[in-house]
Amino acid sequence: MAFLHDMRFRAYFYQVVAIGFVVLAGWTMFSTASDNLAKQNIATGFDFLTRPAGFVITEAAIAFEATDTVGRAILVGIANTVKVSLLAAIFGTLLGLAVGIARMSHNPLLARLALTYVELLRNVPLLLYLFLWYSLIILVLPPVKQALNLLPGVYLSNSGLVVPAALLQSGGLALLACLVGGAAAAFFIRTVATRRRIATGQPNQGGLLAIAALLAPVILLWLSGGFAVDWDFPTAGKFRLTGGLHVRPEFVALLFGLALSASANVAEIVRAGIQAVGKGQWEASAALGLSRGKTMRLVVLPQALRIIIPPLTNTYLTVFKNSSLAIAIGYPDLVMVSNTVMNQTGQAIETIAIFMGVYLALSITISLIMNWYNAHVALKER
Repeated sequence: MAFLHDMRFRAYFYQVVAIGFVVLAGWTMFSTASDNLAKQNIATGFDFLTRPAGFVITEAAIAFEATDTVGRAILVGIANTVKVSLLAAIFGTLLGLAVGIARMSHNPLLARLALTYVELLRNVPLLLYLFLWYSLIILVLPPVKQALNLLPGVYLSNSGLVVPAALLQSGGLALLACLVGGAAAAFFIRTVATRRRIATGQPNQGGLLAIAALLAPVILLWLSGGFAVDWDFPTAGKFRLTGGLHVRPEFVALLFGLALSASANVAEIVRAGIQAVGKGQWEASAALGLSRGKTMRLVVLPQALRIIIPPLTNTYLTVFKNSSLAIAIGYPDLVMVSNTVMNQTGQAIETIAIFMGVYLALSITISLIMNWYNAHVALKER
């Protein structure tokens, strides 16, 4: 029985026992629910995923028809959620970085404006902003009959923005291969150029060479006729706009709301990270003749990044989970599509389990990616 006094054994033993209790509790709840549903002659299981959906999704990131399966409808909801969350995270990060740096400005007007921006967005519930942006789009912009023709083939109305759409006719695989190969070559060139600049202290053209390596394969493929693109231009009818790519107001309102809300949080994270870098770094950079902008870009931000990344992970998770508020303005995200599926099939437990599992899986994926990046930028002990 000496192994009972081994701390490593006891640590693993307690973890196994805890997992066993969780699995047992989950199985008990599942069995009880299945028995109760069977007594009421309510269908259970996931066979409903193969049935025809029988409903239309107004905006789909992947092709979808009402005759497609319920499983594909849920897949459309997942794709819509990932699309708007990813774009909101990117735009929110870029805008938050700019606002966070502005909060540190020596210009009092710019610093006060940035502070006002952060306080307004952080202290008002996101749902109210979603209603605000959606109402502004619907009420301020003209109807489809009087759509604003901003540019040739570009129309703006209260039904959304319509722009020309590029349709790939042939050579899709070749284009994808060129993009992947160009990205790999650009990453390699940029990495080598950065190491050489650090080793020699001399500037080089690594950035320009990386951009050239990224674009050159695609340009060469296009010049050789390796892929063909056709343009679908929208046309204004009496009651609606046909053709082109239609960016709907629900998507725009949700994207604005998520991105602006995230940018306020990112701005405070960036400000805190910059302030955590010692003043001596600024003074040493000034002594070397670096401008304030170069000091921020080359000295301060790389050090602040190690402090910024951990709380930034939580912000990205919040953006992804807050996308579920899309149901309030009618954007067909995972939750809205799942609600429609529940109303159609009556199998609420299975449907809720599916989208809870999807949110859990995607949240864990975001955490793993950000943790890997955090470990990549962390200081390495020698």
